Amino acid sequence: RGEVRVEPLPEVGGDALAIEQLFANLLGNAVAYARPDVPARIEVAAEDDLARTPGYTVIRVSDNGLGIPEAHLDKVFQPLQRVHPGVGRGEGMGLAIVRRIVERHGGRIWVRSRVGAGTTFYVELPREAGEASSHAS
Repeated sequence: RGEVRVEPLPEVGGDALAIEQLFANLLGNAVAYARPDVPARIEVAAEDDLARTPGYTVIRVSDNGLGIPEAHLDKVFQPLQRVHPGVGRGEGMGLAIVRRIVERHGGRIWVRSRVGAGTTFYVELPREAGEASSHAS
């Protein structure tokens, strides 16, 4: 139940398999932590105005899921952290791996969330070499 909307995205440079794993993890978490009584709504879009490094873009993954308590926001990228025990599967390594992939590509990742309203992850990654600044898919 639900929908995933993907806006036109720029091409990013780097290890294609690692970038695929990064976004598969973020999208998988959005599905796993959906609110059971509300159809999931996930959106992926570029937010170039948030990039603080020239030649980089920010890709946003937003959902309307359970959300993350503010007290846990600093810990979500640490290994073995589970914000919602008993919900979803895994050992709490996914976001730690995501952060490592982003850092390996010279980028940054941050999160904003409200309990009961959803979570947004922002991922800053380098644009593909030679790509124009307009959004290309």
